[in-house]
Amino acid sequence: MRRFAAACAVLALAACASHAPLRSQWPETVSATELADTPFFPQTRYQCGPAALATVLGASGLSVTPDELAPQVFLPGRRGSLQLELVAATRRQQRLAYVLRPEPGALFAEVASGHPVLVLQNLGVSWLPVWHYAVVIGADPVAETVVLRSGTDRRRVMSYRRFMDSWQRADRWAMVVTAPDRVPVSAQALDWLTAASAFEQLGQGPLAAMAYEAATRRWPELPLGWQLLGNIRYRAGDKAGARAAYRQAAALKPDAASYNNLAQVELELGCREAAAAALQRAVDLPAGPAVASALQETSAELAAAPPAAICQP
Repeated sequence: MRRFAAACAVLALAACASHAPLRSQWPETVSATELADTPFFPQTRYQCGPAALATVLGASGLSVTPDELAPQVFLPGRRGSLQLELVAATRRQQRLAYVLRPEPGALFAEVASGHPVLVLQNLGVSWLPVWHYAVVIGADPVAETVVLRSGTDRRRVMSYRRFMDSWQRADRWAMVVTAPDRVPVSAQALDWLTAASAFEQLGQGPLAAMAYEAATRRWPELPLGWQLLGNIRYRAGDKAGARAAYRQAAALKPDAASYNNLAQVELELGCREAAAAALQRAVDLPAGPAVASALQETSAELAAAPPAAICQP
């Protein structure tokens, strides 16, 4: 993905050509929507990044101003903000930044579900770009228009073609901001789990746990979501919760790694028989070198465990 610093154009470029009707190009599921209650922060010069981010954070329930965000996202040398800074600042606000698939259907589905979408536009041309962040808050397929919080305009209405052209020239980059327990309607499972894992890397385990729990509700058939939830619970000291998640992961995908994790936590909970049963399932399944080594360690710990330990239910 290319990274752009948005210089936040104050004036839009005039359209110079007429185009054929675009109704056939709209995603079929789009209906007329406008999120009129979305906050609005008029930008100052070069500050479209902080203004747009404050808008979507406000829509997620946080009260934060562009001035508070500017030190985190504005790069004076570039006279703008990079996408990575916006994503990182979102996480610092304890919100999950979910970058959408570069598809109009995903963007307008989010707006229809109540999520304003932060987008990067190129209001110039490919050889003379004018980068700009704005927030899509509405769409009307009959009028063929898109409504944005943009620059100093609380309600900027663009033709669908003009919007799509400007978004296309910015590689169709867009993101939504949600609480960690609220999965966007267009989210893909692995993309959501990847975004959630960033909280772990920042030492924000409880937020990661919320996002993983949300993933198991949205995609209960996905073993990876349960595995990650088990891991984060285990690291937080919630061994009973980890066991429940590991059991579900192993039931969905009975492999050596899943059963080894289950055996380990059963053993630590004093459930020697359950640990032995899970370990036996693990050794009966194919295992790579790393998992095989872990199985040997678990087996040794099981052999050394006191037989009279009290199993915690």
